[in-house]
Amino acid sequence: MKLSVCLLTLSAWLFLPFTALAQPSLSEQLAAAFETTPDDTVALTEHTLSLPDEDPIEYYVTTGYKQLSKESGDARAKIFHMAYIKKDETPAARPITFAFNGGPGSSSVWLHLGALGPRRVEMGEDGEQPPPPYRVIDNVGSWLSFTDLVFIDPVSTGFSRAANEENAGEFHGLRGDIESVGEFIRLYLTQHSRWESPKFLCGESYGTTRSAGLSKHLLDDGIALNGIVLVSSILQFQTVYFDAGNELPYALYLPTYAATAWYHRRLAPELQRDLRSTLDEVEAFAQNEYTVALMKGDALPKGERQRIVKQLARYTGLDERYLEETNLRIRIQRFCKELLRDRDRTVGRLDSRYQGMDRDQAGENPSYDPSMSAIRGPYTGAFNAYVRNELGYKSDLPYEILSGRVHPWKFGSESEMGYVEVGQDLSAAMSQNPSLKVLVACGYYDLATPYFASEYTMNHLGLDPSLRPNIRFTYYESGHMMYVRVPDLIQLRRDAESFYRTTLDSL
Repeated sequence: MKLSVCLLTLSAWLFLPFTALAQPSLSEQLAAAFETTPDDTVALTEHTLSLPDEDPIEYYVTTGYKQLSKESGDARAKIFHMAYIKKDETPAARPITFAFNGGPGSSSVWLHLGALGPRRVEMGEDGEQPPPPYRVIDNVGSWLSFTDLVFIDPVSTGFSRAANEENAGEFHGLRGDIESVGEFIRLYLTQHSRWESPKFLCGESYGTTRSAGLSKHLLDDGIALNGIVLVSSILQFQTVYFDAGNELPYALYLPTYAATAWYHRRLAPELQRDLRSTLDEVEAFAQNEYTVALMKGDALPKGERQRIVKQLARYTGLDERYLEETNLRIRIQRFCKELLRDRDRTVGRLDSRYQGMDRDQAGENPSYDPSMSAIRGPYTGAFNAYVRNELGYKSDLPYEILSGRVHPWKFGSESEMGYVEVGQDLSAAMSQNPSLKVLVACGYYDLATPYFASEYTMNHLGLDPSLRPNIRFTYYESGHMMYVRVPDLIQLRRDAESFYRTTLDSL
């Protein structure tokens, strides 16, 4: 329940540590805040999260901007954020997690109202799209019981904007994005007296790219992290780009193709019995016979080629003739269109459990991603109501859920001669800070960042053997946003809580 809503200046909020809100009273401190010089506005609200079989969690939410400035004092950008701080805790002793999504161009709404925050968008049990209008409900999977949460919208996403739109491009690239989010984190730790708190990052999709880059960037600024949660990770872009001459994605996507065919019951009976057993078999084929066949290219002998075609058909549910026509190389969009073509359906990219209906049944690629369509409307509508009605933040700006403002995105020098690769940033951070732990959460039905590609990347960090136990994988029978399926939402929370507990026990 919302107890109070008030606008206070950001500069005033710096002098209101949460541990002091009870003495003097909250209302007295807010009144004093209005006597200071106005800066950026922040809405402060108080709430209680009540869940079955758990003690109620009372918490504060601050919603608003933090300004990034040059040393001269001139504004560079305003970063919109939403911070959830549990009451009756000593903040310095409590973990703090900075969370964001990807895109590039995505706001933090998905992790915020889908997985981590105390409120979530109401969806069906398996993530089915409900009829509008949409609403938020208490989140049974919230992480607030074991960490404070700060959701960050990078520049040009959400309500965040560059101070000068003509210079916005400086934030729209790999390194500019990492620098600006890193500066926000430094400011937050400084202004809210959280330098002594255990520090975690949680990124999803391109947010994992940002997280890996931040691990080294923050360390270079003297900010050592305790843990990083990578949700549907992509640190090495060569693993997902189906470019001519790049054979890697074909082998790394194959287990997810098989999982998708298993879900839609397109495999032989013996492969339909148990998903994990089937995936073990497919993975062995993908990284052995199939990889060798791809490397041979046009020199692949005819008999060997025929054996590979038969195995691909067995593991993907696709027709042997079609696989011959693809030259044994199944691109993601073709797979999404072809698997259920005989049913006049497509499968989703973010979550291949979802089915779409194309107007052009003869086309080669799906006309839309049904898994994105199922969530975009509910999250957009629910967030806009939630931020105004429950968090008390008013703005007439459009909240950029998925923004095109950031494009063209500058991937930087890392991609000028090849593909973006930030795994070495993470490897360097783990080597220089051996206490850093990493949790990698993967969905079996994620065709955007397939789980086998995440495993491949983590197996190629070049870490010292003593550091490899610092990386832990968890898997879910859902897709890119595994938390839209309620059983996986709950399991993700359990896995994260265990990860935090183990990480903190080592302090």
